[in-house]
Amino acid sequence: MHLIDPIVELASELQQIRRDIHAHPELCFEEHRTADVVARKLTEWGIPVIRGLGVTGVVGVIKKGNATRAVGLRADMDALPVQEINTFSHASKHVGKMHACGHDGHTAMLLGAARHLSAHGDFDGTVYVIFQPAEEGGGGARRMMEDGLFQQCPMDAVFGMHNWPGAAVGTFGVTPGPMMASSNEFEVTIKGKGAHAAQPHKGIDPIMIAVQIAQSWQTIITRNKSPLDSGVLSITQIHAGSATNIIPDEATLIGTVRTFTTEVLDLIETRMRTIAEHTAAAFDAKVDFQFKRNYPPLINHAEEAAFAAEVMKGVVGEKNVNAEVEPTMGAEDFAFMLQEKRGCYVFIGNGEGDHRVAGHGLGPCNLHNPSYDFNDELLPIGATYWVKLAEAYLRQQ
Repeated sequence: MHLIDPIVELASELQQIRRDIHAHPELCFEEHRTADVVARKLTEWGIPVIRGLGVTGVVGVIKKGNATRAVGLRADMDALPVQEINTFSHASKHVGKMHACGHDGHTAMLLGAARHLSAHGDFDGTVYVIFQPAEEGGGGARRMMEDGLFQQCPMDAVFGMHNWPGAAVGTFGVTPGPMMASSNEFEVTIKGKGAHAAQPHKGIDPIMIAVQIAQSWQTIITRNKSPLDSGVLSITQIHAGSATNIIPDEATLIGTVRTFTTEVLDLIETRMRTIAEHTAAAFDAKVDFQFKRNYPPLINHAEEAAFAAEVMKGVVGEKNVNAEVEPTMGAEDFAFMLQEKRGCYVFIGNGEGDHRVAGHGLGPCNLHNPSYDFNDELLPIGATYWVKLAEAYLRQQ
């Protein structure tokens, strides 16, 4: 492994920053303390700061030389509405809030890179270090863009990174094309007619209609969509009724749809609506169909993915880089940035959870799990990757 020595020497300080952020988690668009920590550190290191993009977003501007070429490096800052069950010293101090996805580590890694780039960076151009709020469902990337991120900070490309539990420490993964799925949610209410359960012929049973719709929707995945195209349609909630002897007026189906392309998403949404409306009509019921598109698919640009893979190999060695890692049906709002700018998103291995000290919960060290904790061994690895990526990118003609 080829790490940058000054960053390795900085590892204990980065760990302190990371664990402090972990102990004080803040939800989307509430990252005021975290943003203050980030801005204060950047200012201490002589890095000009832009604040207020995306409400609580922070951008550090590291400029050297006279070249106009620029690159963006992005980390997310927000936590999740999860009750942490770890009891180690840096566990969450806020009930019902937890850094269960490692954004505390992402922030610390990028801070480490920013400090080194400012003090020792070997490049001609500008590096924008982007600390983004509200990745966990708030669309903070889109909000920063709406507030003028790419106008105030013009850049040629933008790169992102996420820790990946289960992948060994010292490994990276990336793939060209779709890397993560679109995230979409639906809420469909069937409006029937209530009746006594002993006299079902006098009502229109929305529960039976909901069952018909739920079963028919799965044929979209198996019979309408090409088997070669990925797509997930999961019903995660069914709500209806409040008594054993009453047929209710309404039944509601709630869930999520994930795809790697907009074309497949269009197909699934259209077929869901048609099946729901026509099935309800066949039983003399009505339907209220709501479908919300949250995040688009995250699609890496092939040239930038190949470039990032070469940088990774220089850090951890070729055998520790998977340049065709399996995509995931999870979602990530960095996708919005990749719709506007060239770039790519990568995974950095977080290990199996053996790094957790005494006091961790009994659950696995998986993302969005109340026993999760970011692996501090990644801090100098991720920070080194960021530095070498930025310097190599800005050396390109």
